[in-house]
Order: sequence, then C-alpha cells, then structure tokens
Amino acid sequence: MSDCLFCRVISGDEPAAVVMSDDVAVAFLDIKPLFVGHTLVVPREHHVTLADLPVSDVGPLFERVRTMTRVVGETLEAPGTFVAMNNIVSQSVPHLHVHVVPRRPRDGLRGFFWPRTSYDDDAHMQSTARALADAWSRI
Repeated sequence: MSDCLFCRVISGDEPAAVVMSDDVAVAFLDIKPLFVGHTLVVPREHHVTLADLPVSDVGPLFERVRTMTRVVGETLEAPGTFVAMNNIVSQSVPHLHVHVVPRRPRDGLRGFFWPRTSYDDDAHMQSTARALADAWSRI
C-alpha cells in the first residue's frame, strides 16, 4: 500500500535503518526510540492489527520477534527487553508492528509514561542498526 509508511519501508521506497529482512518480516529501528536499539518488527504483508494477521502468519512473525529480543538484548548488553504492540489506539502507523525495546534496571520506564530518547545522529542510528543486523545474521 503506497499510502502506508511501513509498506514503503518494506518496499525500500522509504529510508529506514533496517536490522533484518526476510520473506516474512522486516525489522528496523524506531525513529523515535524509547531507548537506543528500539526495534520494530513488521510483517511484509499489510495488516493493521494482530487480529487481521492470518493465523498461519502469527507463528512465523513471532519467531522473528522472539529472535529479535535475543539480538537486541545481547548486542546492546541489555539484561531484558520489553515487547509490545498497539492495535488501533496509540498505533501511530496503521500497519501491524511489534516493538522490541532494550530494558535495564531503573531505566525510567514506569507504567505507560515513557521517556523518549534519540540517536546522537544518523551515523549513530546506522551503526546501531548494523550491530543488530550483524548479530541477527549470526543466529
């Protein structure tokens, strides 16, 4: 869908710091991350919510999400991750996406009032994406 931002990222028509891409999903860094390394995992096919995703696609998508939690945690030396998705409410882009956020004790996340951070610059974002992509390729 040309009017969907994430569909344009998937097709390569919109720039993104891509971490992984295969026949099931694409993962890329969130441009307004909670913390450095905050990654979005999106199915290649356009679906707005989890309920819209065919049952046969749930497992393959979440296999990628599961692996991304390991990649984000290990690569960024984060002892944990936060995995979440919004369906309609608070869903800034109407394309199903799963947030994988690195977590550390006392990192400031409390409930759903979260601080946002930013990358130092595009080079910082790209180097983070490369580190995660390299880790993904080794798994």
